Amino acid sequence: MKAVYITEQGELDVLTYGDIPYPKINPNEIIVQVKACALNRLDIYTRSGLRGTRRDFESPHILGSDIAGEVIEVGSLVNSVEVGSRVVLNPRVTCAQCRFCLSGMDEFCRLSKMIGSSINGGYAEYVKVPGTNAIILPDNITFEEAAAMPTVFMPSWAMIVRKAQLKPMETVLVLSASSGVGTAAIQVAKNYIGAKVITTTSTPEKAQKAKDLGADEVIIYPVDNMTQQIKRLTNNYGVDVVIDHVGSNFWDGAFNALAPGGRYGVCGVSTGYKSQLHMGKLFTKQLTVFGVFMGRKEDLRQIIKMAERKIIKSVIHKTFPFKEAAMAHNLMESQHFFGKIVLTI
Repeated sequence: MKAVYITEQGELDVLTYGDIPYPKINPNEIIVQVKACALNRLDIYTRSGLRGTRRDFESPHILGSDIAGEVIEVGSLVNSVEVGSRVVLNPRVTCAQCRFCLSGMDEFCRLSKMIGSSINGGYAEYVKVPGTNAIILPDNITFEEAAAMPTVFMPSWAMIVRKAQLKPMETVLVLSASSGVGTAAIQVAKNYIGAKVITTTSTPEKAQKAKDLGADEVIIYPVDNMTQQIKRLTNNYGVDVVIDHVGSNFWDGAFNALAPGGRYGVCGVSTGYKSQLHMGKLFTKQLTVFGVFMGRKEDLRQIIKMAERKIIKSVIHKTFPFKEAAMAHNLMESQHFFGKIVLTI
């Protein structure tokens, strides 16, 4: 089968388009003919060997976590999908046997792996996954739209709905509106919860797109002082929830913007891992800081239901044929995009 793969880590030139063997499945697995695969930062890190992804590959490795397609082969123990099913895949493969998996809290599975990072992913004509990772896709959601959802809507849903339990009368600060997580978090907070949404971005053009998605207020951080603007926009009260996938660059301003009883959720650290925590403010203002890595299988089912009802939607900046994966990576690294970048196969 055709695939874009890497045999070593490095710059864009390590991405190779060629032939690799068709995958063989176990009784609990399925083969999906990939129709679309969205990029995310983990693809860039795994290709480059950054952020703890450094490794040697014994065989060609295929990137790509966010996958949608059609089931073409089903293992003998799989009964949740059938040949011909349109599906979107949960990127996180769990053991299905530990106490967390058995209790429905599979987000805590210690043996979990990420499709496209730990195991082969979706930059290929076909991918094999456990049958339990496939979610049936409604007819009114395209493969491209579905592929653009999992790694941005799952952490957003887990942070906003389950962990922070954002309320309609509250205010949320979503850092970096133009990213995949940013576009997802704005919609979950506004369209599903009904809260007031403040977000940040780098240009007036991106600010308008954020407002079109539902953001009430947008802070253009190269121009506006985020701390002063949040005070003005909240009448000096602060925000109840912060959604942060950016990391250290915005930590101080965003943490200091929390109102009493505020909750600070982190699901990414693209600008850096380390920041200083003011523990005095943590307990005197009775704040909560928590982390989320993806979410639960059930979160993705709920997300697809909301997308079917058009409460939330994918935001796709551009699509590329999958053999042009290097061009797609180059665009993601440039940061001149709003939403998701998707490969079509």
